[in-house]
Amino acid sequence: MEQVKCYMPQTLQEALEIRNETHATILAGGSDLMVSKSMGAGITPAFSGPVMLIAGVKELKGIRALPDGSVEIGALTTSAEISRSELVHPLLRDAASRMGAIALRNSATIGGNIGNASPKGDMPQPLILLDAMVVLKSIDSERTIKVDDYILGSKKTALSDNEIITKVILPPQNFTHIFFRKIGMRRANAISKLTLSAAAVVKDGIVVDFRASSGAAGPKVARSRAAEEMLIGKTLQELPEVKDAFLDAWNNVISPHAMPEYRRNSTRRMLAYFIDALAAGHPEGRVD
Repeated sequence: MEQVKCYMPQTLQEALEIRNETHATILAGGSDLMVSKSMGAGITPAFSGPVMLIAGVKELKGIRALPDGSVEIGALTTSAEISRSELVHPLLRDAASRMGAIALRNSATIGGNIGNASPKGDMPQPLILLDAMVVLKSIDSERTIKVDDYILGSKKTALSDNEIITKVILPPQNFTHIFFRKIGMRRANAISKLTLSAAAVVKDGIVVDFRASSGAAGPKVARSRAAEEMLIGKTLQELPEVKDAFLDAWNNVISPHAMPEYRRNSTRRMLAYFIDALAAGHPEGRVD
């Protein structure tokens, strides 16, 4: 049986040194990689090189509030931990709480969910709407970039072969209205067929911020800032007048592949529902 060399660092410094020297594949919870690399029962997974199991690196765990109002989430923080934390934005908690089965949520990590860059990943979708940042560290440097810039496409990221995702940072957000939906084959334990988050800030009857992001709708999370700008600055009374133009603009960011009409129509209906709720003066909070 073919052997795969495996490293198990206990500190971040040790992990960075191993990554720098070997470029080993990073394995956190393994809920994505162990499935994608599986060769069947009793057969060594198809890793092309060494693997580094980082589950023991305590420095990469936990959720912390920062002095500026941001929230820092360690890369090894699990979906279950995120779903329970009052520090985390509700849109991200929604996505984390709907990710697969309970056992998976107890092992899947936010770093792995971003790092795998699956188009159907649950957490990148609200993270991109929230303008979340991901921190990438190597043995001699550290950089912080938007999650939207980190994920380049399906299974493609901006991670260098000597870097490790160490944390995710959520900037402070104070939306007046939020909306989240996940569509799957069943209500629980389902891979996403489509997810949508939307959020707005309404002040004195004017939309001063509007955002939407759609997951599983293309090679990466779809978000159109140009389309969002069509609604920003409009009064609630003006929203019905610009709604169709906004929805038409959103059609351009949905992938033309894989059930395109289903995804376009479903996304259109969900966004229309949220916009109509705003126009009708929906109370602040969650739009259900």
